[in-house]
Amino acid sequence: MNHPADIAALAAFDDLPSGRLAARQIELPPPPAAVGSYQPWSRYGDLVTTSFQLPFKNGSLRYAGRLGETLTVEDGIAAARLCALNGLAQLAQATGSIDRVRLIRLDGHVGCVAGFDAMPEVLDAASELLHEALGRRGLHARTALGHHVMPLDAPVMLGFFAQILDDERSGT
Repeated sequence: MNHPADIAALAAFDDLPSGRLAARQIELPPPPAAVGSYQPWSRYGDLVTTSFQLPFKNGSLRYAGRLGETLTVEDGIAAARLCALNGLAQLAQATGSIDRVRLIRLDGHVGCVAGFDAMPEVLDAASELLHEALGRRGLHARTALGHHVMPLDAPVMLGFFAQILDDERSGT
C-alpha cells in the first residue's frame, strides 16, 4: 500500500496500534532525551523523522560494543528491538498518538567488525517488532549498514521516517 489513496484503508485492515501493543503486552518506554545538540524528532507537515535511536533503557545505554567482537548476534537482536521501542516512543510523542503513525522507512545501522554479515538478521528483529506493533502501518522500506565506529559505542541505531495520519484515517 504505497499509494496515498490507500492510506485511508489502513484503519479498516488493522487494529489500532495502541490495541495491538496492549494485546501483546508491549509497553512503550518514555522517549529518550537527546544526547547532544539536536532534537529527538522533527515534523514537517504530515511527515515526521526521528534522530537515530540507540538502545537506551531507563536513561542508560543497555548495550555497548561491536557485534562479532564483544557482542553476539543475539545481543544485537535485543538491542535492535530496544531501539525500535524507543523509536515508536518518539513517534508517539511527535504525533500525539501511536495510532496516528504509518511507518515509511527504517534506517538501520549496526556496529560490527569487518566481515560481520548478519546485519539483516539483527535489523529484521526491529522490523518484525514494528510490524507486530503497527500491523500493516508498520510495513516499511529499510536501509541496513554496518560500521566499525558508532556513537557512544552503540551496537545498533535506528532512524525512522513516518507519516502522521489524521484523525479520520487513524480511527481515533
